[in-house]
Amino acid sequence: MIIDRKRELEAIQRLLRRHPVVGMVGARQVGKTTLARLLISKTKGPSSYFDLENPEDLVRIADPMLALKDLEGLVVIDEIQRHPNLFPVLRVLVDRPQSAAHFLVLSSASPDLLRQSAETLAGRIFYHELGGFSIEEVGVENYMQRWLRGGFPRSYLARTHAESDEWRHGFVRTFLERDLPQLGITVRSATLRRFWIMLANYHGQIWNASEFARSFGVADTTVRNYLDLMTSALVIRQLSPWHENISKRQVKAPKIYIADSGVLHTLLGLKTLRDLEGHPKVGASWEGFVLEQVVYRLAVRFDECFFWATHGGAELDLLVVRGRQRLGFEIKRTTSPQITPSMRYALSDLRLQSLDVIHAGEHTFPLDKKIRAVSFRNLLKDIQPLS
Repeated sequence: MIIDRKRELEAIQRLLRRHPVVGMVGARQVGKTTLARLLISKTKGPSSYFDLENPEDLVRIADPMLALKDLEGLVVIDEIQRHPNLFPVLRVLVDRPQSAAHFLVLSSASPDLLRQSAETLAGRIFYHELGGFSIEEVGVENYMQRWLRGGFPRSYLARTHAESDEWRHGFVRTFLERDLPQLGITVRSATLRRFWIMLANYHGQIWNASEFARSFGVADTTVRNYLDLMTSALVIRQLSPWHENISKRQVKAPKIYIADSGVLHTLLGLKTLRDLEGHPKVGASWEGFVLEQVVYRLAVRFDECFFWATHGGAELDLLVVRGRQRLGFEIKRTTSPQITPSMRYALSDLRLQSLDVIHAGEHTFPLDKKIRAVSFRNLLKDIQPLS
């Protein structure tokens, strides 16, 4: 089975037309290499590909300036986080008058972890984050499988749920024991495994550094460092809190999500839909999955997304802010959504243009002025990308 990733391909093509260097970042095994090779196959003119995990390619690029200076067209460098010394070379190459090459660099680390690229290629590189398969790509009719298995290609496309779960167990082990050390992270894999599992049990909740620190017997700053490391490795999402100038006391800590729903279920020991349906975290799992799909559908960056909560109990699962636009989203795993006082507070205090309640029922309908219930099954029809 081949999944068409047309939107992602077109996004990379657009960026390469506007920027001399494009960084495609995403977790390991999310499909970056496959997409890059597809891009090469559709590129007219010369192209070159270097995989920095391939010993032969490492030999080819042992002298980076010599290897790259005469290349033209599209140049792809895969797993560049393994050789950050390449970034200064790229700066020199793209600053040449009438440079004939455009560079696509692939990385399993976030730009924050690739600090050298941010410093060396400032103003020359634009990052695009590649996530797992979306429901736009697999079809909304397959959303239950996408929810259970997550978006990693090998997990989603596995023949059975058991094989999918087996792949995810292997991914977790390899990520902790091999991938993180390659990113320069020296925390013991057993410690980070325990931390990851604990985060899975807090999925969809507000970060509490003191509680985590007590559990691990370390300082608050240490567990915060663990959290930032896992976020930089693109397996954890931190949804930032929004602060409004109102009299209510507002929550200032981020909300934590395991980035991929399938990995969440593996960390929680959930193999089947029956296991998931009967687990206390089913509602939080649904929230994280739907939130991910809404953000992708809106075509917004994650730094344009927030949650809002007050100590008095008012809250909003997702606030999207782009320019003067403010859109609110509540996620309810119910077939009969209703307006709550919290929704009215959010609509008023945050000055929302609209508030959509994404639910598990079959129909989309208005609940009140500026508030409507949107069926998740109708997400692609009823919610349009922001301009």
